[in-house]
Amino acid sequence: MYQLISPQTIIQYFGDDDKEMLQEMVQIILDTNLNDLKHLHPHYEEKDFSSIKKKCHKAKPSMSYVGAVETRKLLEKIESDLENSRPTYEVLLEHIHIIDKELKHFLDNL
Repeated sequence: MYQLISPQTIIQYFGDDDKEMLQEMVQIILDTNLNDLKHLHPHYEEKDFSSIKKKCHKAKPSMSYVGAVETRKLLEKIESDLENSRPTYEVLLEHIHIIDKELKHFLDNL
């Protein structure tokens, strides 16, 4: 059902005893980390690698929390070679699109 996230991992990190808190944590990831990653294009245009690195670094734990291991690896790859990371960022955007849909589906089915 899920291509990139793992509901079991989400529940393992946030617990399933408080559905409201679980929903809140997933929503924060959607609203902050995924949103930040979707909007890195201007930073690439300006060659603002410091901001790219910060936003990628900040998003890594969230990718672990939702079980998106491959996406976390993309973030690490971007961080390790910022100046040549644009192609990897394009792949990351595809992941973000899928994760966004999968997390919303997960929330709808809690």
